[in-house]
Amino acid sequence: MNPPTTPSVHRQGASSMAQVALFAALMAVLGLIPKIDLPMGVPITAQSLGVMLAGVLLGPRRGLQAMLLFLAAVAAGLPLLSGGRGGIGVFMAPSAGYLLGYPVAAFITGLLMRRLPTQSPRTVALSAFAASVVGGLLALHAMGVTGLMLLAKLSLPQATLATLAFVPGDFIKCLMCAVIAHSVARGMPDWAFGGKPATP
Repeated sequence: MNPPTTPSVHRQGASSMAQVALFAALMAVLGLIPKIDLPMGVPITAQSLGVMLAGVLLGPRRGLQAMLLFLAAVAAGLPLLSGGRGGIGVFMAPSAGYLLGYPVAAFITGLLMRRLPTQSPRTVALSAFAASVVGGLLALHAMGVTGLMLLAKLSLPQATLATLAFVPGDFIKCLMCAVIAHSVARGMPDWAFGGKPATP
């Protein structure tokens, strides 16, 4: 016989669902920032910062869920991507690899953040930067390169060269993610970065 569910478990579940929905909404807000179109058909947007923050602040599971919720809304036709794009067609475009990489990147970022030190605001910032570089930059670009090869029919060197245009901007987003994580750690020292309990 299963033990009864306590109110605290209900509260934790509701809080988790609220955070997932909040970060999906944050992705939509970041989509309001104008995109910059590159010649190969892949736009530069601010939404990859939301991917990094989801992994760092929510952890792998909830970060993944937030990105899946966001992509489900996009697939349903809501114009939530930068430039007011939405619908199934965006998953057939050259940028589809990056979109499908959002959940993967958030998961990897969160997984790394969970394993890195978070004892102080400074270590939180350093860990957030490292996790964002590996998950939100390297892993996301790996998915993007794969998409360019499959959908734009580029060779591996061509796709790699094309994605390099994003690297400086995404590196700046990694720094921004670290700064935001540092601010959260200072203002909310009990925040469970990477989905783990804060170290007392």
